[in-house]
Amino acid sequence: MIKTLDNFKIVTKDGKIFDMANDFGVLVKKLTIFSPKPQIYTETSDNINGSIRLGKTWGERKIIAECSSFAVDSYDYALLRNKLFQIFMILDEFYLIVDSEPGKRWLVEVSDEWDPSKIGTYSDFMLNFISHSSFSESIGTTLDPLTFDAELWQIGQGLLADDLIYKLNTNTFKIYNAGDETIDPEKFPLIIKYQGESNNLQIKNLTTLNTWTYNGSTAAGESIEINRTRSLKNGIVPVFGDTNRKLIKLAPGWNDFELVGAVGSFEISFDFRFYYF
Repeated sequence: MIKTLDNFKIVTKDGKIFDMANDFGVLVKKLTIFSPKPQIYTETSDNINGSIRLGKTWGERKIIAECSSFAVDSYDYALLRNKLFQIFMILDEFYLIVDSEPGKRWLVEVSDEWDPSKIGTYSDFMLNFISHSSFSESIGTTLDPLTFDAELWQIGQGLLADDLIYKLNTNTFKIYNAGDETIDPEKFPLIIKYQGESNNLQIKNLTTLNTWTYNGSTAAGESIEINRTRSLKNGIVPVFGDTNRKLIKLAPGWNDFELVGAVGSFEISFDFRFYYF
């Protein structure tokens, strides 16, 4: 089967993978990824010309695939059409990975009906996807091997030539966010885990001016985990009430960190994905 660089795979949330060319014999002739839709907020006031700009955010994104399918006969055509219906017309979202960008994925769902127009055993059809996120995301996380041999990454993801480290054991260090968007744990997954002894631990991002504080202690062998907006001791005990109820964010690029209250031997790790326009 002929494949173009616009060919794509569908990955369901339970890990099933379907390749449009290899599994269905579908030729993806053209794949168009739209920019996010700007959402500009304004207000008007009496006796003032024009409007007052209040802010701007990014909205959802459209992805359109123009496809052709080829079948042996009418029976084969019906089987292929029904397989495609089964894959795409599901209630849950799924991931779309384009062959030309194998290190990124889009969380999408089909947003419109589609008609595989049949001419003999050949058909043309168009799939309209919607991504409710403004961003694609890296397939790998920062705790995966950051090498091309891992087959999780690609050129153009902002990864530096120097070794990037996301497990550290020093009181001052740098964390690199290779994406275009700030990692805000209220919006994106972020797990920060401290393992070792501590007393009134403080994690300070000097770049974003965020400080997270735990008003307690840990012994050697114990851990504190900040999982998005939750704070857990030893992975199970909620300790959010013993913190300053703040969050750590990661700006695009380098983020300078300082640890206060770390004692003896310890390790701190940062587990997150990168997000791209």
